Amino acid sequence: MPDHDYKVKHIAIIPDGNRRWAKARGNSPWAGHRAGHKAFEDILKKSVDMNVYCLSFWGMSIDNIRKREKREIAELFNIFRRMMQKALGSDHLKENDVRVRVMGEWREMLPEPLVNLFHKVIGDTRSRTKHVLNLLICYDGKSEMRYAFKEASAAGSADPKEYLYTKDLPPVDLVIRTGGDPHLSAGFMMWDVADAQLHFSDKMWPDFTPEDFEAAVNEFQGRERRLGS
Repeated sequence: MPDHDYKVKHIAIIPDGNRRWAKARGNSPWAGHRAGHKAFEDILKKSVDMNVYCLSFWGMSIDNIRKREKREIAELFNIFRRMMQKALGSDHLKENDVRVRVMGEWREMLPEPLVNLFHKVIGDTRSRTKHVLNLLICYDGKSEMRYAFKEASAAGSADPKEYLYTKDLPPVDLVIRTGGDPHLSAGFMMWDVADAQLHFSDKMWPDFTPEDFEAAVNEFQGRERRLGS
């Protein structure tokens, strides 16, 4: 991690509530995902403006891609495609030296054109060092841990951390979950969040604003952290 005076080193977001937000308005689930994408863009900009080093964002779980209806998954793929195309030409990401990383089983589970687009964005932003946007796509923490232990065993290593997707990122300081259901899911970043603070919002993700994000970060910074106790 570069030597900058960061406000927070690593924030992870579980953006729950897109589907419920849409249902409450009589809309299709993908209308909620589209609104959620707009919220994501606003929060990412606020995160950079607040000088957060790494923002990890859970975009799609393995269960999502296996269990949701085909139309909804197709709409999510379209959102990811637009997101990556926009990232390629983003002055904001370039000017703020934001590197884009994608973690999970996306290479195996996404359509080839989308996989190639992810690779393009990853490659084009690889040399940037000031900020990291870490997208978790086709991800769950249990699968990540199984992979890390399997690779460590095969290599004869006693430290599975060396094989985590996040091995070269700092541990998570703060987890933000929206949607009014205060829990973690699918072993979310379980190694990285071991000492993290938690912030649960009753707002559905599309209603979570940059001001809400800033308030959550400021409240976190006012807490006394008792690591390991």
